[in-house]
Amino acid sequence: MSTSDEHGISTDKLEKKYKGIRRRKWGKWVSEIRVPGTQDRLWLGSYSTPEAAAIAHDTALYCLRGTSTAPENFNFPLKLPASARIGMSPRSVQNVSTNAGMAIDAQILASKRSSDNGENVDHQNGMNYVVDDHQPLNISVEDYL
Repeated sequence: MSTSDEHGISTDKLEKKYKGIRRRKWGKWVSEIRVPGTQDRLWLGSYSTPEAAAIAHDTALYCLRGTSTAPENFNFPLKLPASARIGMSPRSVQNVSTNAGMAIDAQILASKRSSDNGENVDHQNGMNYVVDDHQPLNISVEDYL
């Protein structure tokens, strides 16, 4: 399904393609990964941004397959969370991956909200951090489970 922005340009071509994610028709980005050695898929959640879904996938990929995974198989090889560990149970991998994705989603949404409101945003290490954001994030846990 192809969509267009206000200038009639196809947004599908403008969006960067990340591994292990897809977009639902209603706009949410979702991620899942196959558990090695099984037919099982591990649901990693639904997110507002493709970057958050990609981080969740990267985290699960690292936890499930370890350092043998080539760096080019990751979307963001340098942005794995400190809580990512090799050899975790699938349920623990799911929790760590979902938390990582939710954190990125929150950062990106807060950054977009602050730039829309003209607030000050500090750019550190390629990530945006809101310096002065007084509005709470509108995130529901049910969106991510």
